[in-house]
This record gives sequence, structure tokens and C-alpha cells, in this order.
Amino acid sequence: MAQGTVQPAGPGLLPDRYPTADFFLCDIFDALPKDDLATMEHPVFSLSTRPDRRILEYEHNGVQMTVTPSVRGLATIHDKDILIYCVSQLMAAINAGRAVSRTLHLRAHDLLVASNRETSGDGYKRLRDAFERLAGTRITTNIATGEIEVTRGFGLIESWEIVRRSRGGRMISVAVTLSEWLFRAVMAKSVLTLSRDYFRLRKPLERRIYELARKHCGRQPAWTVSVDTLLKKSGSASPRRVFRKMLRDMIAAGHLPDYDMTEEPGDLIRFTQKGVVDDGPRGPALSPDVLDRARELAPGRDVYALEADWQDYWRRSGRPVLRNPGAAFLGYVRTRVGGG
Repeated sequence: MAQGTVQPAGPGLLPDRYPTADFFLCDIFDALPKDDLATMEHPVFSLSTRPDRRILEYEHNGVQMTVTPSVRGLATIHDKDILIYCVSQLMAAINAGRAVSRTLHLRAHDLLVASNRETSGDGYKRLRDAFERLAGTRITTNIATGEIEVTRGFGLIESWEIVRRSRGGRMISVAVTLSEWLFRAVMAKSVLTLSRDYFRLRKPLERRIYELARKHCGRQPAWTVSVDTLLKKSGSASPRRVFRKMLRDMIAAGHLPDYDMTEEPGDLIRFTQKGVVDDGPRGPALSPDVLDRARELAPGRDVYALEADWQDYWRRSGRPVLRNPGAAFLGYVRTRVGGG
């Protein structure tokens, strides 16, 4: 694989170590129709840069999750690079019509290059540490994958082993067995493509915020979310005021791939696709009273995400003229709540 010349890092970005690398990159989850939920939606990985040995408890819209660390700590958002690479390989094989299984045989060097990591001795050591955290972190959840909801406990990967070493002891090839939960999501093609610049983001919170923007904004021109909801979904352990400051720093830096961030009145954050003119709401405007009523109908739900979903539904329906947009929206919310 040609590596080319290392491209220098911009403010807050890691250098692009392999600018000519060409590989198919996709993330592990996207929402299947309706309420299918996954790790782009909910926090699974630690955002800490130090060993994190907390037991994480999370509940949102009927989804319960407990994430328990091993003695080496919770799997981190940077450890997730391994899963992203594994899924990209599985999806490439599926799209090519090849048979796949939960166990993948990988070249360690290719994994490091694909995730923009250094191929030094230290890079291989960090890779091994990541494997151990992924295998040791245990999740108990009822999140559905492949339209199947089962409450169960599992590791992010079931097992891993070094298959071949160099004469100096460095891993050359590894075998990774994914959890059945994750493999089922891949087989359902519940994936989203990420920007390659995702791997250039230094800060764990930046990676997590990009995931959320990619998941919720998708192909829509914009997505608006409250700071409180963003804090909960991110999995950040920072106090609200510190979290808001970090968001403002991200807005000022402006290097999030694919999306621009702006702060809106009402303690809201708005994400818009870069290069797309944001001409405001994609559907009929809703009054604050209607949004308050929606909160009563759907306690715990992000009404701004519901509004965005409804506006997208309105657009796909041919942009019909609505005599009472508020009533139409509340009817939509009742349907979503009634549907689980």
C-alpha cells in the first residue's frame, strides 16, 4: 500500500500519515427503520484518555445499557478503530458476494495504516492494549441489532489472538472474533460510511460528536439538538458547563469532518452539512407550545430530533400543504411513541 508523503496536521488535527491510502471505510451502525438503536446513537466507549474503570449506566428512550470495564479499563473511542476496520472488511466482502464469518484474519500493519496510526513499535503495543480492552469490556443491553432485541451481556469482541509474529516479536497477523451482537448488525447492513478524516481527530469528544452528527444529520441539511441531550448521548463525564465550553471550542476550531456546528438560542447546537446552504427548517415551522406538548407526549425523547424526522417525512411525502402543522406533528409523535 503506497503511503506517499505525510500531510501536516492542521489545528487540532493529527497528520494524514497515509494520504494516498485507498480503502473502503464504514462505521458499525446506522438506525434501521424506526427504533433500532446502536452505538452511534448511544455511548458505549469511554472518552477518557486515562484508564477508565467506572461502571457506566445509561438509559434513554427504553434502551438500557451497563458497560463494565476489565482491570485494564473500559474500551475507548480510539479502540473503536479496530471495530471500524473489521466492519469495513466485512462489508467489502459482503458487497463482493464473498462468504463471511465472525472471525476475521487481519494484517496488523494494514489496520494501523487504515486508522491513520503510526506503524512504530509503540503503535503495535497500543494496538495490543486496544484488543485487550475491547475483549475485556462487557456490555449488558437490550439494544436491537438486525431488528432483534435481546437483553444479554457480551464483549465488544469475543476473542483475539496473534497468529504470526515477526522475528522481533511484533505482531504481523491477528485473528479477531466479533461478538454475535455486532456481527448481526453487520449482516443486516446497518452501517454508515465515515469520513477518512475521522481518524485525524485528536480529541475523543470530537470523534463522538462527529459520530452523533453523522448518525442524526446524515443526508439532511441540518440537525438541531439540545446541549443536555448531546451531553447524555456523548457519554462525556464532564459537567454541563465544561461540556458546553468544549462544544464552543469545537465550533471555533471548525475542523469537524463533513459538518459545521453553530450555537443557537435556547442552549441548542445545530449541525449543518459543509457546502450545503442551510435555509432553515425543512418543513413547516412549529411553535414552542407545540414542542412543549410533544415533550409531554414523549417524555425523555429529543423533540428536536423528532421534529427533524417529521420534517423529513413531510418532504418525502411531497411537501403537502398543512392546515395545522402543529396537529400533524403531534399526531406523528403519538405514532412514534405508540410504535415503541
